[in-house]
Formats: sequence, C-alpha cells, structure tokens
Amino acid sequence: MDFLDTINDALVDRFGVLGPLYAIGLLGVLLIALSLPVFLARKQDPLDRLKEETRPRKAAPDKDAPKGGKALRQERSRTTEKLDKYATFLEPQDAEEMSSARLTMMRAGYRSKAAVRAFHAAQLILGLGFLLIGCLAAVLKSANGDASMQSMILYVLIPGAIGYYLPKYWVQRRLQSRQQEIVEGFPDSLDMMLVCVEAGQSLEQAIIRVSKETRAGYPALSEEFEIVSHEMKAGKDKVSVLKDMSARCGVPDVSSFITVLIQSASFGTSIAEALRIFAAEMRDKRVMRAEEKANVLPTKLTLGTMMFTVPPLLIILIGPSIYDIYVMMILNG
Repeated sequence: MDFLDTINDALVDRFGVLGPLYAIGLLGVLLIALSLPVFLARKQDPLDRLKEETRPRKAAPDKDAPKGGKALRQERSRTTEKLDKYATFLEPQDAEEMSSARLTMMRAGYRSKAAVRAFHAAQLILGLGFLLIGCLAAVLKSANGDASMQSMILYVLIPGAIGYYLPKYWVQRRLQSRQQEIVEGFPDSLDMMLVCVEAGQSLEQAIIRVSKETRAGYPALSEEFEIVSHEMKAGKDKVSVLKDMSARCGVPDVSSFITVLIQSASFGTSIAEALRIFAAEMRDKRVMRAEEKANVLPTKLTLGTMMFTVPPLLIILIGPSIYDIYVMMILNG
C-alpha cells in the first residue's frame, strides 16, 4: 500500500489531480494495443481452408436477376466476413453459453447466424464510445473547476457502464415485448386453428392458414407459425418442430400447447377435441389476466391520489388558519 501511495503522490505532483486517472487510461490503452495483435493474427483453420478450396465456383451472374437483392446479399456477406475475423473475441467460447446467448437472440427476434457477434460487437463499441465521452466530460469538468477524484471516476465509469449494458437492455425489452405479443395473440390463433381443423384441414394446413391470418395483428406469432410450417414442409419431424417452437417462444402457454399436441399425436386422440379444450382454457386465462390488471389498478391509483389530492386539500383547509396564527404572533410580538 505504501508503494501505491508513493506512485499516487508522484502522479498528482507531476500531472495534477487527474494524474492517476491519466495513468489508468494509458495502461488500458497499452493493454488493448498489446492484445489486438493476438486476435488479429489468428491463423486460419485448416478445415476452413479445405472448405474454401473444395467449394464450387459461383456461376456467372444473371443479367435478368434483380440487382437490389444481389447487392443486399453481398453487403450482408461482407458484414458477416468482417465479424468472422473477430469471432473468438466476440463470441462465448463455451458451447453452453453460446447456445444460451443464441437462444436469447432468437427469442428477441434476431435469427441470423451473426446475431451473437453483432450483439457483443455493439456492447464493445458502445462501451468504449461512452467511455471516451465520459473521459471528455471528466476533462472538461476538471478544467472548469476543482473536482474530486471520486467524481472524476464516476464521470468516466458510469457512461461506460451505460454503453455496455444498453444493447442488453434493448434485447431484453424486445424479448419481453415479443413474448407479450405472443401471449396476447395466442388464444385467437388457437380459435382460428380449431375452426380450420374442424373444417377438415390437417394440422399443417391449419398452421399455414393461421400464420397468414395473424400476420397483421400479431407478426411475432405469425412468424413462429410460419417457421413451423416451413420446417414441416422440409420434412423435419413434427415433434422436433413443435419442441423447437416451444424453445424459441419461451412462453409457458405455448409450451403447454405443444405438450398437448405431442400427447394427442402420441396417443392417437382427436386433435380437434384437444384444441377445443385448450382454446377454452386460454380464453379463460385471458379473462383472468384482464381481471387481475383491473383489480390492481385501484392500488396503483392510491399513491397518485395521495400525492395530488391530499396536499392541496390540506393547504385549502389549514392554510388560512396557519396564516392567521402567524399574523397574530407578529402583531403580539
């Protein structure tokens, strides 16, 4: 501790109050500069090189093909290639953590392969950018007047923390809003699916119909049903497709519905009867959620009523008496 105090005193004597902060910032820049060559000089995997060599050459471009889609695909491929260079730095190396992060991004609606990399890249860029803004604010604050070391550190660290956690906050809010949209539209989709099944359509045809009809009101739910229909058309096992939908949504109602469908298919019972019972339960749950919100509303209004009604009432009732007492005390005094 004496050694650190000596270094701190020397930095303060030479560079002023911000001397230790300058030293920490310089040390951070040096560490980043030393670590960047390690990530940039990563050798290419021999298996990736073999895939590139054995990959068939692309055919000549079609003149009649639309140019907009081609340019968009080229732009996406270039962005993906740029992120691929920093894959070891921007992605979790643990398979379990990578799977959890990818599932979170899928539940938020980001389904591209580079979604996890883009998320961590946004965290890194915004964190460093806000950190630099905090450093500039700290320098300006110290130039305008004397500031303590603690306030300078807060000026630097708080913007950096905000920039780092801003993408995570955005993803969580998007995930919650998407799940809420699925919960709100799920009873209506079940009723529509029940009508389609009772009309003689198969489950796959009913899912396709529901995905088309719910696209305007509940796009997130429509997208999930559309993915299920495409996977079934591709020949994937129905049970696996339904379980994947349950994992992507992360909603208990959808998970219960998938369980009902799997059990109905396993035991050979009527899908229409299972849908009828489950759709009725979903309608009852929606009514119960509405009643719960209505019952909580008076409790929430109590605080507002106390804040905006009681003080003006006290001022009107007690204010004149207090004023008269104050005037009498002045006259008698």
